[in-house]
Amino acid sequence: MALTFGILDQTIVFPGQTPAEAFGNTIKLAQLAEKLGFERFWVSEHHDSPQTAGSSPEVLISHLLAKTEKIRIGSGGVMLQHYSPYKVAENFNVLATLAPGRVELGIGRAPGGLPRSTQALQRGVTESPGLTGKLDELERYLHGPAGEDHPLAGLKANPLPDVPADIYLLGTSESSAELAAERGYPYAFALFINSDPDTAARAFETYRDRFNYGSGRRPKPMLALSVIAADTEEEAAELAGAFQNVRVTLASGKTVNVGSLEQAAEFARQAGEEYTAEVRDADITKGTKDAVRRRLLELAGTYGVEDLIFTTIIGDFAKRVRSFELLKDALAEEPVGSEAGR
Repeated sequence: MALTFGILDQTIVFPGQTPAEAFGNTIKLAQLAEKLGFERFWVSEHHDSPQTAGSSPEVLISHLLAKTEKIRIGSGGVMLQHYSPYKVAENFNVLATLAPGRVELGIGRAPGGLPRSTQALQRGVTESPGLTGKLDELERYLHGPAGEDHPLAGLKANPLPDVPADIYLLGTSESSAELAAERGYPYAFALFINSDPDTAARAFETYRDRFNYGSGRRPKPMLALSVIAADTEEEAAELAGAFQNVRVTLASGKTVNVGSLEQAAEFARQAGEEYTAEVRDADITKGTKDAVRRRLLELAGTYGVEDLIFTTIIGDFAKRVRSFELLKDALAEEPVGSEAGR
């Protein structure tokens, strides 16, 4: 099995850090990922959170492209529900023109924050065609002018790059897998957000069964997971701590994944709805490099994926770097599908 590896960094502002320091660490990690030969480096989008600095992935991607040379840089992901597809296309067309072949546009379905920030992001938005309609427009604008059937026929999201950004869909459910399949997109299941193995298995099965081969593409299932590698099992367990995932179900039926019961209560308060919360221990692949290697290969085989994306929540930056170095050593014997920045 030829595996490719990437990193998803959330630009976490750990206790005692400033946002500027968190961004500095993200830059260093992108450069480390390139040095170690990882395929891609993605950054996330979070709003109204003092613990995460990455509220504008497009801006951060631009800076990271300038600080690296070959590695693919992308979003994990842009929350398209909040934005004009035209503006997102303009942003990524600029990036793809500046760095041909290196830009990846991951689209997320979650709000990326609590209801208050969602309201702020969508203030003044007069049309809401839904995510499917927005994806239609985004695809058009990334590749050329709006079609004759569009109210703004002929409109271009200049500059049109020679190599447009590749679109990826991120998700944690069967419905997101179905949408990715229908559109022929690569699909990344975020196991570090939804740690239910049965849901992950059903999502990948749905993705493969319903994939639209008429898109001219092949299925590209990807697994995003939390990984902590250390020199001893004891150190890895200490670094992993006791992280949890909490799935919130509002009275309206809407569901969202958060990191704590406190966040669940605040989400429901801002939404103005009753709720229930299901708590699960976070799925963290942890241990020595040999133990981590065994589980990663097991997960890749279980879900039939060849692309793995790692996220690591370690406050000590030196130990975070060490974790990625050990990951590289652990997987060095595995054939890599392509060179970084192909």
